[in-house]
Amino acid sequence: MLELDNRLEFDPARAAEEFFPALPPRPAVCLIEPREEKAEPFLIRTQNLQRRLQRLLGPPDPANKRLNLRDFAQSIRYRITGSRFEQALASYQQARKLFPKRYRNLMRLRPPVVLKVNRRNAYPRCHVTRKIYFDQDGTPAGGSYYGPFPSRRAAESFAERVLDFFKVRRCQIKIRRDPAFPGCIYSEMKMCLAPCFAGCTKEEYDVEVNRLVQFLETSGASLRAAFEEEREKASEQLDFERAAALHRKVEKLDEVLRGGPEITRQIQDLHAVILQRAAEGQTIGVFAVRGGRLAEPFFLRFAEIASQPRSVEQIFRDYLESSAPAENGELSEHLSLVSRWFYSKPREGEIFFREKDWPYRRILRACSRLLTPSEKAGEKSTAPESSASPEGAQ
Repeated sequence: MLELDNRLEFDPARAAEEFFPALPPRPAVCLIEPREEKAEPFLIRTQNLQRRLQRLLGPPDPANKRLNLRDFAQSIRYRITGSRFEQALASYQQARKLFPKRYRNLMRLRPPVVLKVNRRNAYPRCHVTRKIYFDQDGTPAGGSYYGPFPSRRAAESFAERVLDFFKVRRCQIKIRRDPAFPGCIYSEMKMCLAPCFAGCTKEEYDVEVNRLVQFLETSGASLRAAFEEEREKASEQLDFERAAALHRKVEKLDEVLRGGPEITRQIQDLHAVILQRAAEGQTIGVFAVRGGRLAEPFFLRFAEIASQPRSVEQIFRDYLESSAPAENGELSEHLSLVSRWFYSKPREGEIFFREKDWPYRRILRACSRLLTPSEKAGEKSTAPESSASPEGAQ
């Protein structure tokens, strides 16, 4: 857990001479502790701790209705953060610990947008949702989840293009298998197997659904391999017209996959590592994502590596390949934090995904890019100041 590792007592009489000058003008997560025992603390995150607390704890201005906590505060605890992602994670952890009933509202956490194939339905369909259900062991339940996407519109657009390759139903009606049912435009265009009027057997429909699930599990690789295999067979049989049609399908599939974000994949297979600049000089914050959940981060201090017997690559291997469980917390909340950072513009830091193995060489080069020239030379750098973006609770 990212602890608030600094503490200062607040005395209004000596605040101008001692308290405010001791505060660093840097990004931080700060907890203002109250004088009264029954009062709740006040949690904020800011891009300039000194300036923000001068506003909150400075002498009140009768002509200004801005919130003032000068008479409320007894002490503060804070953590200097090197990136917005570290700040968001530290704020989330503290809010979840201090305000268990309302931390989601304080953090403005919304479940991420995902695609779901509901396997509990007799005739599943692929649809967009923000609801992820879980088994008792914490793994996603009720079907296959694919994402996260930046918005519902982006997910619907991606699903519409993907479903053009499959004959899975898109309607939301209850399937009764009634031969008298007129069907819909998708069945008329041969884009659906039409289980609504018994246009296919249950087994045939299940085969098509399994093809779709396999497509999502492999990020399209299974369907591309099937198209290429059919194209080769058509070429060997001198059926060049069919081979050309299959080649166009491969090109269309590649266009669909290129349009999808790199982070979108089956949620259980979302394994990644996020690299961020840390508040300390010559230090990189390493945040692993295992199955969509954030693991406990660690901070790689390059100034101390020379005295260690292990190489930097071995340090990454020990961390990323360990069997340590991910941090406690709901999967949807961790996915929300990760996707909010991933789709932010501009996005600070770098992310690398585990495919067959971790790209250790690329990770090491990214560490070098994230360290500023002054840090590489052994000098301590300071983070730039920007406008405050608080998250508070009173």
